[in-house]
Amino acid sequence: MGKKLYVGNLNYQVTNASLETLFAEHGTVRSAQVVTDRDTGGSKGFGFVEMADEQAAKAAIDALHDREVDGRRLVVNEARPREERPGNRGGYGGRR
Repeated sequence: MGKKLYVGNLNYQVTNASLETLFAEHGTVRSAQVVTDRDTGGSKGFGFVEMADEQAAKAAIDALHDREVDGRRLVVNEARPREERPGNRGGYGGRR
């Protein structure tokens, strides 16, 4: 089973392809995604990488966490499950 990693403090020029290339040096990458702002399309400076297995994930964390890449020190750790956010679920929020 794959292991999803959080990658923070990315340079804003990093693309999905360059993120995948960076992590592929440490094992098989199933997916790599830089999170973008829905309005501007620009990078938010973080992303997620899914490694094929636990060993590849550990190797990537050991090699890349706190390493300087493109002038920024990366934060790499195991991704936590997404938390439910209270509040609006879209729409107008009022009665009809």
